[in-house]
Parts: sequence; structure tokens; C-alpha cells
Amino acid sequence: MLTPPAKRRRFSRSARVRFTNRMFTYYFWFSILALCLVLGLVIFFIGKTALLTFRDISFADFFLSFNWTPEEEHYGAAAFIINTLSLTALTLALAVPVSVGLAVLIAEIAPRWLKNAMRPILDLLVGVPSIVYGYLGLTVLIPFLRRLSGENLGDGLLAAALVLALMVLPTICRISDDAISAVPKKYREAAYAMGSTRLQVMMRVVLPAAGRGIIAAVIMGMTRAIGETMAVVMVIGNTAQLAKSLFTPASVLTSNIVMQISNVEFDSTWNYALHMMAFLLLIISFILILFIRYLGRKGREQA
Repeated sequence: MLTPPAKRRRFSRSARVRFTNRMFTYYFWFSILALCLVLGLVIFFIGKTALLTFRDISFADFFLSFNWTPEEEHYGAAAFIINTLSLTALTLALAVPVSVGLAVLIAEIAPRWLKNAMRPILDLLVGVPSIVYGYLGLTVLIPFLRRLSGENLGDGLLAAALVLALMVLPTICRISDDAISAVPKKYREAAYAMGSTRLQVMMRVVLPAAGRGIIAAVIMGMTRAIGETMAVVMVIGNTAQLAKSLFTPASVLTSNIVMQISNVEFDSTWNYALHMMAFLLLIISFILILFIRYLGRKGREQA
């Protein structure tokens, strides 16, 4: 007995749908596993090379010593670590108040036409290459800082922090804007019904409700500031010393790596020490990303 054509078509279509769904499932699983494999290999090879550092020097010498003179077999990275943390803290101190204030302005105060103009502009600024910011800092900011401070050199933490603050400001602002805009309207209406002013609603209701999103935005900006290389290299001075003032030429983990990695032999303690610096940056980034994921999960549980 022959199968009717309509039934064959239905069966054929159903089989094609099942086959397509199965293939997409396999493709997505393959993509996820490939990504995990690549990430795992990156961590493995960088970590494996980095740990060879302590075959020739001690843990204390690397992390606690300020003496970085590889030509004399001294590999103290304490100055770079402290400079990196100082630069990140200074960048966030400059960028976070302006970014969050701008996000509040866009989400809560600005008229619709201004919102529609500012959001695309900020999205475009997020995608500007870092070397463009570095070039502007080198040609515009540093001469201005020289005239303002009277210093012979404008390089240092302040110049690098101002460039990085300009870089991370759009990222923090846009993510904070989305977090503030996602606060339910009923929270604002309830606060107004209780007699709160507009400022009180924004400061005591909206910002606390969007707190986790704003913290995630700040951490995302922090990860970019910690890992930035080219813009920092162009304005910080690239001197292996501890920054004792805002105008002292210095160097951070990323700038030291990029300035020296091409001039060292692979099987050398110098190269291993540079890989250890890269491994530290990788660990810091992973910790911050995991913290963001934790905040997001806590937010969903309380929602």
C-alpha cells in the first residue's frame, strides 16, 4: 500500500525539522566546547610558562622586591603591581562619578530627544580603538599637563589615568544606564506617592535598586583599565620604577610586558617573569568576571 503524498510531505518536513534542530544543537555544543578548550589552553600554557619563574627566583623576590633589572638577574615586580593597582584606582576615582552621574542624567532627567542622541554617541565611543585615545593623550593631554603643572615631563599616572578614564567612561555609563532604566516604574511611583522628591527618588530608590548593575558596570570598566596596553604605553613614561607622584614616569604590568617581550629569549627567566605578569592580569580579570556573574545570580534570586 502506497503512502499518500500529503503524509509523505508531512513526514519529510518533520524529519527535516528534527535533523536541523539536532545539527544546531551539535553545532552549539561544539562551539561551547571549542571555546572552553581554547580558553583552557591559554590558561595552561601561560600558567605553565609563568610558574617556571619560581624555578630561578623566589616567590618573595618576585612579589615583594622593587628591583627590576633583568640584565643583573633581578626580577622584582612589586613596583609594577602597585603601579597597576594605583592606576586602576585613580582611573575609577575619575571615571565612576562622572559615568554614573551621566547615566542618571540620561535615564532619569534628559528629554527623549537628548537620550536618543547621547546613547548612540556613547555606543560609538565604546568602539573607538585604544590607540586613538593614546595618540590624543600623547599629542594633546601631555603638553597641557606640562603647562599646567610646570613639570618637564607630563608622563605618569595622572596622564594615563585621564586617558583610561575617558576610555572606560562610555562603558560604565551605558551599562549603568541600562541598569537604571531596568528599575521597575512602580518603585518610582510608590516613592512619589509617599511624598518623596525627585532627587530622593533617584538617590534612595533608583540607584540602590540598580546597585548591582552599576557595580557590574564599574567592574567591567576596571577590567578594561587593568588590561589596557597601547594607550598606557603612549602616556605613562615606561620607566621601571615606583610612581612616587602623579607626574613620575612609571610602568605597569601591561606596558612592561609589551615593551620587553619581543627582546627576550623564550627560555629565560626574564621571559618567564613577563609571562607571570600576564598570568597575574589573567587571574585578576577572571576573579572580577566571576564576581560579576555572582552579582547577576544574586540579583535574579532576589527578583
